[in-house]
Amino acid sequence: MFCQLPGCRVYRFLIFIAVLLSLQLPGLAQEPQAEPAISVESDTVSDAEIETRLQDIFQEIESLESVEIDVTSGVVTLSGITANADAAARAETLAERVTGVVAVENEIERDLTISRRVTPAFDAVQTRLNAFIRHLPLYGLALAVFAAIFMAGWLLSRLNWFWRTLAPNRFVAELLSTSITFVFFIFAVIAALTLLDATALLSTLLGAAGVLGLAIGFAVKDTIENYVASIMLSIRQPFQPNDHVVINDQEGRVIRLTSRATVLMTLDGNHLRIPNSAVFKGNILNYSRNPERRFTFLLGIDPEQDALGALALGKARLEALEFVLTDPGPVTIIDEIGESTTNLFYAAWIDQRKNDFGKSRSAAIAAVKDELEANGFSLPDPSYRISIKGGAALPTQPVSAIVQETDDTSAPDEHPHPRPAPEAAPDTSPDTSIEKRVEEERREQGETDLLTEGGQSEI
Repeated sequence: MFCQLPGCRVYRFLIFIAVLLSLQLPGLAQEPQAEPAISVESDTVSDAEIETRLQDIFQEIESLESVEIDVTSGVVTLSGITANADAAARAETLAERVTGVVAVENEIERDLTISRRVTPAFDAVQTRLNAFIRHLPLYGLALAVFAAIFMAGWLLSRLNWFWRTLAPNRFVAELLSTSITFVFFIFAVIAALTLLDATALLSTLLGAAGVLGLAIGFAVKDTIENYVASIMLSIRQPFQPNDHVVINDQEGRVIRLTSRATVLMTLDGNHLRIPNSAVFKGNILNYSRNPERRFTFLLGIDPEQDALGALALGKARLEALEFVLTDPGPVTIIDEIGESTTNLFYAAWIDQRKNDFGKSRSAAIAAVKDELEANGFSLPDPSYRISIKGGAALPTQPVSAIVQETDDTSAPDEHPHPRPAPEAAPDTSPDTSIEKRVEEERREQGETDLLTEGGQSEI
């Protein structure tokens, strides 16, 4: 059923008018944008002119000489043979750009004959050969510049007397001469490539060298670190051959310093190699640089005995020893009061060039001990008080009382006198066995040594 209301009738009337206008007045309706029409006026380009224009263009391009052209009503048909698909696509692109062309039909075929395929390759080789021959004078000039710069660097690196005068030691001198050769080589390559106008290749080479150097640096980081440390150690010279050193708690005599490690001979006669990076960053104690060395030791006496008297007796005994230096003289102090003893500290100096450190210390301990015991001082062992749970403590008494009960003659004299020195002096001569073995090994082995005997040192 249709709507009979007045509003419905008006609405239907408006729809009818709109449909009528769209059918009878198409100019009033919106149409989609159409493509530009093809001009058919008298001033349009003729087919013959299009064909002539394309033939002239293709005759100037060697790869398109065999292409045939046919133009009908602005439609260009390309046929014939080309060496490759790129040439056919290029012919089509050129045809589309000519004024008056409506469409292009590309019917060009590829030439698959062997002679037509091989000839361009030979032509390309001949063209490159001709270009190389034309550039021969420039190549010769670049080669001459490279050779001149490189030879100058090589000759400069051969001036060994100059580098040894400039460098602190032979190793650094060799390093400088090698570096000069490398630097001149780089300059020669840059100059030659610049003459050849090959800056792009130069940038590529430098970039590749940077990446390669970074990769190699990460791969051989420890080796490079050791090498750099060896350079610094050879310059600083913290020790000399056959020096008695302690490096990071490792004790021995220095055999040599190589480009990778420091070689020691331990006091037991064994070889010890320490990486130079650890040596450079570690703690180095050198006993040989100062011929005078101090030894120390502790002795404990009964707490109830005269500690100061024991110090005086010990000092006098040390001063009487031939191997003990008078300047600086011996030093004696009370170190501490222990649980069962009074610990006395004794120190004295010796000349390591004439006396062995270990033998001298051993002889001094024995001499002071004998002197104290001869004057009634006891050197007791540590004693402990034992308490039994639930019972009474065991009776204890000082060690001096026990000594007095067992031997009254062992009590200290009121005016003690130093004990006379024994007739036979102890042997404190230096032990040179390890030192001689180091010297023999340095003479026998020809391994490169970065140390300079008698050279300057940071110490």
